[in-house]
Parts: sequence; C-alpha cells; structure tokens
Amino acid sequence: MAVQQVLLLGHPKLYEICEPVRRNERDSLEPVIQDLHDTLFDFRRKYGVGRAIAAPQIGVMKRMVYMYISSPTVLFNPVIDQESEEMITLWDDCMCFPDLVVKVRRHKACRITFLDRSWQKQTLLLEDDLSELLQHECDHLDGVLATSRAIDTRSFALRSQMEFLA
Repeated sequence: MAVQQVLLLGHPKLYEICEPVRRNERDSLEPVIQDLHDTLFDFRRKYGVGRAIAAPQIGVMKRMVYMYISSPTVLFNPVIDQESEEMITLWDDCMCFPDLVVKVRRHKACRITFLDRSWQKQTLLLEDDLSELLQHECDHLDGVLATSRAIDTRSFALRSQMEFLA
C-alpha cells in the first residue's frame, strides 16, 4: 500500500497482454488496488492530471483498471463490447510518458462490461472523454500504448508545447 513507480515508455512489460483476474484472486488484489489509488493520486499531485490507471502501468500484469472521477471504481476484466462508428480526435496523454502527448482517434462512445469489487457484472455506457479514457486504459491491458495509435508521424508533442497544438 504505497505509491509505486510507473513503468515508462519503452519498458517491455508495457507491451505484454495481461492475464484475467480470477475470482479467487480478488481479495489478494486489495493491496494492488490501494497501490493504484496511491500512485494515481501521487501523479495528480505532481502533474495536475490523472483519472485512471491500469495495473500493468505499475508492473502488475492483471486485467484491472482503477478509475477515480468522483468516487473510486475498480474494473476487473473489462471488455469494450460496443463502440460507436463516430470517432473523435484528441491529444492523448499517459502516465507512462508524462511529458508527451499523442494525437489519436478513438470511438466517441463505447460500452464497457466488467466485474466490480463484489464480483458483480457491471456495464458502463460512456461518451466523449470517459469513452476515450476507458479505451486508453483497456489498451494498456492488451499491451497497446497511445503511441501505437498515433494518427501520423506529426502526432507527437511535448506537453509544454500544448499551446501551439491545433
């Protein structure tokens, strides 16, 4: 139960596919959930941003995401099972490359199904920034980084240069 080091762009673990969380593992993952919380809030304190973190970002190769918008949400084995045809284009950021932003296209809306902390099936219908956020986090579970989704070779910028970006 502590702030963990976030794996940075280039670390080989970030490109691995995570294993599903099994029901009998749920209780043993409570310390990891606390670590995800602590790490997310430490990142927020340092950078002023951060709404969610996937377990592989701290080297835990399990299919779990911790999100804190207005309250904590833990998603075990999340699956995006519906995506809108309409796309949005945005500058995506990531805790694994805190000084870099990447222009990507994501689905404007999606539906995500997951198991909650009580091991109950839940469904979220998400649009716009929350849709983008959970697509980003689910990509982490499959070893895909936003850098792999860049629109083109000019879709990278330093965070400090955001004022110049269209």
